[in-house]
Amino acid sequence: MSDTDSFINEVSEEVRNDQLFGYVKKYGWIAIALILVLVGGAAYSEWTKAQDRATAQAAGDALIAALANDDVAERATALAAVTTDGPAEAVTGLLTAAAQQSSGDLVAAKATLDALAASDVIPQAYRDVATFKSATIAIEGEDPAARRQMLQSLATPGMPYRLLALEQIAMMDVAAGDTDAAVNGLRAILEDAAVSRGLRDRAQTLMVALGEELEPAAAE
Repeated sequence: MSDTDSFINEVSEEVRNDQLFGYVKKYGWIAIALILVLVGGAAYSEWTKAQDRATAQAAGDALIAALANDDVAERATALAAVTTDGPAEAVTGLLTAAAQQSSGDLVAAKATLDALAASDVIPQAYRDVATFKSATIAIEGEDPAARRQMLQSLATPGMPYRLLALEQIAMMDVAAGDTDAAVNGLRAILEDAAVSRGLRDRAQTLMVALGEELEPAAAE
């Protein structure tokens, strides 16, 4: 009985081995394919990260080199040539516009800011900054009504630069000779609980310059 049992066990073992080999032969390519996919995916992910790091480093180096330029016009040109994306694109664009404005090229500065404001790939916070800065640039020959309309859209409740936009509108009213409108706008700034100390001081100074007396609460 023992020899018979041993023979049966050996035969059963061989049958199982043959079945296992058959399964491996039939389905083994699936496991190999999965391994190749996993290894390939990991390798591609690391390669992509390395490429992104290299691109970011190259953009950072170019940005630093551009900012180191003492000539403001050449600095603006160098900044405009830097290629970035996302928040870095917004920061680079704002720096470029600032350099263009400093060099006296207001048209280019406004165009740079308008492009940032219209972009749908950069964060809204940067787009708001670009919109406000563009609205503060007055280009010779430009219709003041267009700037006023942009500033009024920024001065609506809930907008992050509402009070600064109201200040710019008041200054436009002063330039247009509409003192009453300017004073009303300045009073709206002073009555807002969110007004900063610096903005309050500027609004009060302008009101005094316009011949208006400050109310005791505002003066304090």
